[in-house]
Amino acid sequence: MGNIAMKVPYFFWASLFFLTGFCLPGVAQTQEKVDFERDVKPVLDRSCSACHGAKAQMGGLRLDAKSTAMAGGQSGKAIMPGDGAHSPLYLRTAGAGDQPRMPMGGKPLPPEQLAILKRWIDEGAAWPDGVGAQNAAVKKHWAYVAPVRPALPAVREAAWPRNPVDRFVLARLEKEGLAHSPETDKITLLRRASLDLTGLPPTAAEVKAFLADSSPRAYEKQVERLLASPHYGERWARIWLDAARYADSDGFEKDKPRWVWFYRDWVIQAFNRDLPYDQFLEQQLAGDLMARTAKSAAEAQELRVATGFLRNSMINEEGGIDPEQFRMEAMFDRMDAVGKAMLGVTIQCAQCHNHKFDPLTQEEYYKLFAFLNNSHESNAAVYTPGERKLRQQVLSRVAGLESALEKRMPDWRARLKAMSSQPGDWTTVNLAAEDISTGGQKFLEMGDGSMLASGYAPTKSRVKLQGKTAATGITAMRLELLMDPNLPRGGPGRSIKGTGALTEFEAEVAPVDDPSKVMPVKFVRALADVNLKEAPIDAIYRDKEELAGKKEPRVTGPVAYAIDGDDKTAWGIDDGPARRNQPRNAVFIASKPFGFPGGTLVTVYLKQNHGGWNSDDNQNYNMGRMRVSVTTLAEPKPVLPESFELLRERVPEWAAENAEIEKVWNGHPEGSTQLVLNERAERRMTNILSRGDFLKPGKAVEPGVPAFLHALPAKLTPDEPARLTFARWVAARNSPTTARSFVNRVWQSYFGTGLVETPEDLGKQSPAPSHPELLDWLAVEFMDGGWKVKDLHRAIVTSATYRQSSRLTPELKERDLFNRLLARGPRVRVEGEIVRDIALAASGLLNDEVGGPSVFPPAPSFLFQPPASYGPKVWDEAKGTERYRRALYTFRYRSVPYPMLTNFDTPNGDIACVRRTRSNTPLQALTTLNEPLFFEAAQALGKLTMHDGGATDRQRLVFAFERCTSRKPTAAEEAELTAFLNKQQKRFQEPGRAWTAMARLLLNLDETITKE
Repeated sequence: MGNIAMKVPYFFWASLFFLTGFCLPGVAQTQEKVDFERDVKPVLDRSCSACHGAKAQMGGLRLDAKSTAMAGGQSGKAIMPGDGAHSPLYLRTAGAGDQPRMPMGGKPLPPEQLAILKRWIDEGAAWPDGVGAQNAAVKKHWAYVAPVRPALPAVREAAWPRNPVDRFVLARLEKEGLAHSPETDKITLLRRASLDLTGLPPTAAEVKAFLADSSPRAYEKQVERLLASPHYGERWARIWLDAARYADSDGFEKDKPRWVWFYRDWVIQAFNRDLPYDQFLEQQLAGDLMARTAKSAAEAQELRVATGFLRNSMINEEGGIDPEQFRMEAMFDRMDAVGKAMLGVTIQCAQCHNHKFDPLTQEEYYKLFAFLNNSHESNAAVYTPGERKLRQQVLSRVAGLESALEKRMPDWRARLKAMSSQPGDWTTVNLAAEDISTGGQKFLEMGDGSMLASGYAPTKSRVKLQGKTAATGITAMRLELLMDPNLPRGGPGRSIKGTGALTEFEAEVAPVDDPSKVMPVKFVRALADVNLKEAPIDAIYRDKEELAGKKEPRVTGPVAYAIDGDDKTAWGIDDGPARRNQPRNAVFIASKPFGFPGGTLVTVYLKQNHGGWNSDDNQNYNMGRMRVSVTTLAEPKPVLPESFELLRERVPEWAAENAEIEKVWNGHPEGSTQLVLNERAERRMTNILSRGDFLKPGKAVEPGVPAFLHALPAKLTPDEPARLTFARWVAARNSPTTARSFVNRVWQSYFGTGLVETPEDLGKQSPAPSHPELLDWLAVEFMDGGWKVKDLHRAIVTSATYRQSSRLTPELKERDLFNRLLARGPRVRVEGEIVRDIALAASGLLNDEVGGPSVFPPAPSFLFQPPASYGPKVWDEAKGTERYRRALYTFRYRSVPYPMLTNFDTPNGDIACVRRTRSNTPLQALTTLNEPLFFEAAQALGKLTMHDGGATDRQRLVFAFERCTSRKPTAAEEAELTAFLNKQQKRFQEPGRAWTAMARLLLNLDETITKE
């Protein structure tokens, strides 16, 4: 025994000694009952009170008072008298289970203290009355109480405030013993307001007009002019697009381009027309549901486009991925975006576990999740106003021409029926894809015998599909190409236009009881509801040799091409932008009947070799959702929908009329696409995911909202969709965080820092507001004023607080370096996009067109080729004035951010961003000196100065300086600049080069890119 005991580690005996109650400090060896005041309270006070005491109650749990400790927190009871082993207080402090060990961030409790806690609970958790805090309560964090309008504070200097904003600011300054700064000069004020409200500097003419206006409301008139500018929407859209993680590509490895600029334009126009902010939020969360009652097609499209907010998530189409995994990743991203952009709450923390600080449980997170978890990942066709008008003209003209033909053949429905078989004539074969044959894509079974291709999209593949049928005497097989909301433009193909091409349709059969006896099926004839003329494939689908003209492009055409054994031909279904996105079906007739009495194993091969050479671009030309069926009809035919168009195209004597109609169809606009939400008819179940793992679903949950926020509004109708109810909840008047979050971010945009420093987090871990009453006054004023964003801007930019000089005095540097007390005006470097826009505006190059597709300004070509980019990317550098569009419209690849914008701290769009970093680095100076567009701006400013600046060098110098800074140079500045110009004129014989050098200097002044 002695030898055995010597081999047991010491710590084992020590642990056993403590955990069995021997020699516990403060507890007699006779196992006397644990005394709460002597043994337990010191442990709670020392290790738990910091997070669960009078000052803070993380998770809604307070442990310094009997009533609150026994009541528990957001996760339920923490103390279960008589059952220490299952009491969360003991389990969490012991580190048992999958929850983080407590105390969070502190030293674990020693074994003897853990033993005390467990014994105390096992013995009934006796807690004498009068011990601990009395009249205790769990305090609700200020941000989780709906704001109420505070009374305006009294101030001593009553003449200074221009509106209530100033009363709150001045009251704080007077309390701190600080004085406000004097009002800045008129030029600085106009430049500040112009940059803040439009993102562009004022023109010389605008400055001159303001200086000449001596009326009492001269500045207010300038504010109204700026708010009415179409560039106002551009400036404030950029800020929202950060939160909406807008980008022009999918992200991840392939980072394919996407066409989603309609959402960007929607945001711009929403700000320009001053769409109330509550509606702005509701439409982005549930616009597709609101579109059901839209009064026009244009209104319906706008509402659907708004849901692009939720669809801005990244999309992964790498080979072999599980589409459901990355659908869930997109869902997590949407939750994060809603939390940051709309609620100002870090809800993402509860994806894997209860929130560590705020009263949000993991179950509540997934209840919120459930509101968004019942949508298709749709990509819809969209049209500009001009395209919509043209489209309507085309549709009306075609309808008129077809109506005239219908009158000439009143029995057309009967004739069409004679050309068609019926759905009941066909038996579906439930096929499954052989994984090794798919080229990396996934085929999802859809429950109706069809399969949906998803995930990676190879440009060339020969997919093997296999299933069984009991039919015998089979005469033909039918391939249906079906629409699906998850396909581009609804499908039925996977190309960016929702189309596809079938190179070959092949089949073989074998007896079920002897699969080795494989027999090929020979098809002798093919019929389809659409048979197009032969045409070469579009350039995007061509191989390198085809693009180089070294071989003829492959072609698409009638369905017969799908059984001709020629890989250069394919059955095409792209019948132009008006008719390409509709279900299609083809019938392949066998040379002789086939099928085995005991059951037939059917193998179908879909060869799709008409895609392009680059799978990292949108070059697939694949089918999307498909279904295969068989028939025993003696004369198999396609199943034709009741469409007059299908009949008239088959009437030979109407050749001229058909040609005229086709000519009209050719005028239909191409349109663009937009990622949108589209509610599913069949409800998708939502489960709590263990540790956020989509492979570990747990308890099912219903849609619901966190208890610490406001309650759900009553439904307008019993059948109101849950997501629409959720949208109304987010934008509800009694929401404690929605209005606060937005006004705080607006304040941040003006002053560099929000009233709460952490706009993404108004929770318990956020710093206290610098001016809490002002935050609530702004929020209530905003909501009660109809959620008008422009009114919010007016209140801020017309305040005396905003008009102050930004000069930093020694006293303010000592007392308030970061201007949290607002004793001076803002002085910060403008955002990256505005840095570029200022250079373009000053040089006269700026193309100020509002809206439209993203553009490709100059960028190093190597960035878009391996190894800098995973795969080659298209960067078709814009020519002419398109290259000088505002930076808002620069095409944004997530994996290859535009270098100039990256150097000036613009986000990539990977995640929601509501607070940009702001740095000052040598790279920024090198960018504004040497980046091609900035150099072009310098050249243009030099030429403009020589041409329009005046007759003398002094006049020209003042002209160029004023274009960059909005003011005239001082005498000292003028002398310095003149000396520089003289030096450059001596250096260069050509005057234009000297003025280009001067322009480079002026465009790189700190003042040029700083909001004073």
